[in-house]
Amino acid sequence: MEELVLGIGTRLQHTQFGPGVIVGVRYATYIISFIDSGIKEIDKTDPKLDEIIPANVTTELETTSDIERSLLKILRLWGGMSEVVPLGDRWIGGMMLLQPADKTQKPKEVPIDVFFHKIVMLRDRLRVMEQQINAHKQLSDEDKVNLQQYITRIYGSLTTFNVLFKNKEHWFVGEKGKEEF
Repeated sequence: MEELVLGIGTRLQHTQFGPGVIVGVRYATYIISFIDSGIKEIDKTDPKLDEIIPANVTTELETTSDIERSLLKILRLWGGMSEVVPLGDRWIGGMMLLQPADKTQKPKEVPIDVFFHKIVMLRDRLRVMEQQINAHKQLSDEDKVNLQQYITRIYGSLTTFNVLFKNKEHWFVGEKGKEEF
């Protein structure tokens, strides 16, 4: 492989060591944390390296604080971790009541925080799917754009649930919302 100029957080595949993530950048080498093999220092021109998801492409060496931010990002990507998203204050301790039209049937009560957690997990999984689509090597750019448009429409369908979020930056945004920015 020709010399890559990649930054901390880039996900790589190595034919000998398996999947890994760049955690440090030196002049001629990458320090890569491999899932199965631990941390290894690999030459930037190593032909056994294959880029999966680029991040922080740069020609500069990374700082310790960059490494810490990248490690958190890596843990989210590989470990299924999600950011802490707070529920709106007025919903804390609340219940969602699903009332059937037939009053002889018992309604279903669901704690709002449980429902909210499922909505946040759904959003996180959509984000992972977006990353996997963007990194997919066999999809054409046109296919990637088409799939991204479907995901954007899914986000748009979920905007009803924005009322549950404490902070506006966590809201779902569909096509109309993206045009406003």
